[in-house]
Amino acid sequence: MKVEIWSDYVCPFCYLGKRRFEAALRQFEHRDSVEVVYRSFELDPHARRDGNPGVHEMLAAKYGMSREQAVANTDNLTRQAKALGLEYHIERAILTNTFDAHRLTHYAATQGKRSEMTERLLKAHFTDSLHLGRVETLADLAAEVGLDRAAALRALQEGRFADEVREDEREAARLGVRGVPFYVVNRKYAVSGAQPSEVFLRALRQAWEDERPPVVLGDAAEGAACTDDGCAVPGKAELAP
Repeated sequence: MKVEIWSDYVCPFCYLGKRRFEAALRQFEHRDSVEVVYRSFELDPHARRDGNPGVHEMLAAKYGMSREQAVANTDNLTRQAKALGLEYHIERAILTNTFDAHRLTHYAATQGKRSEMTERLLKAHFTDSLHLGRVETLADLAAEVGLDRAAALRALQEGRFADEVREDEREAARLGVRGVPFYVVNRKYAVSGAQPSEVFLRALRQAWEDERPPVVLGDAAEGAACTDDGCAVPGKAELAP
């Protein structure tokens, strides 16, 4: 069973949703049979790498609220994060373009480190206040999860994995994804937003039941049935189709 998760590294709800989904997965009876794949999504593809406003100023301008209201909103997010064991320092977060960070995750996937890289990038932004737009910083983070720093830096400098990021974004558009986090289970069920763990668990269990073969009741030898070879009635001769 596959769960695909579209998210961005500067999205506070993506980190919250990640923890809630992980809590649901730990409760799921068949968790060892679930493949989790993180997909790329840029909340602001046109964001500059440097020179962006602070988080509170950005929120105030984008949503037409006062700076005090923006601070109150981020304080609420910080409390939600703390309840999940996460440490947010949103007031220090550096807004930047995340395209290179997504390219790095695709590189990490080729080395079997996609999940570890995703977690480290989220923590780097929300807890450590690191600049995810700088390739040197990204290379350092790659090394922290066990990747070869020089190879990761070379991949970033050469512009590799751009097509993979764009394909994830095109797929999101085809699926109608307008915001993140967005979860797709077996390409049949979707969960939008950082929902409570119970919602994720319900989706996992429903998808699992849907792909199980039906349970046959009764003795097949005693039931009348038709196949491509004809129709067999118990106790009587076979009827040709």
